[in-house]
Amino acid sequence: MTKKFNQYLGKAGHLAIMSEFLMLGWNVAIPEVDIGDDIFVVQDDNGTLRRVQVKTSTSTSRKDSFSGQFNVSLKNLQNVSNIPVHYVFIVRHNDEWSKPVIIRQDYLLNHFENDKVGSEAKGNITFYFSFTKGKAECSGHDFSKYIKDYTDFPRIEH
Repeated sequence: MTKKFNQYLGKAGHLAIMSEFLMLGWNVAIPEVDIGDDIFVVQDDNGTLRRVQVKTSTSTSRKDSFSGQFNVSLKNLQNVSNIPVHYVFIVRHNDEWSKPVIIRQDYLLNHFENDKVGSEAKGNITFYFSFTKGKAECSGHDFSKYIKDYTDFPRIEH
């Protein structure tokens, strides 16, 4: 894929995820300066803020599954603040988006440091997700509980 295609893919993934948050009743905004947050997700009535980093990939097809590969900055992953980032991993497969894997920064960091999930090189961690029959795996660990995990984004009725 070309660099230009990857820019379009990334923006399409951001917009797809933004629409999901909007449908849950949360407001969304794109920061003017990208220093690690792709989307700010806000609960308007009380000011609750969530930080989101969207990672997109095209799929690699397998016999009964597909996979996607994502790069995450080790520095950004380790920089946990009082408002952790929620990482959203989404794959473009057969002209559709996969169900997103949504995981808080501190949980992903714990998986990396303690479960040896992902592989580090040159300041980046590569996460390779495999999707089979509604399940998601990364480095042999089951990440299915993070599929469409909107726990920190409960539906807001307006």
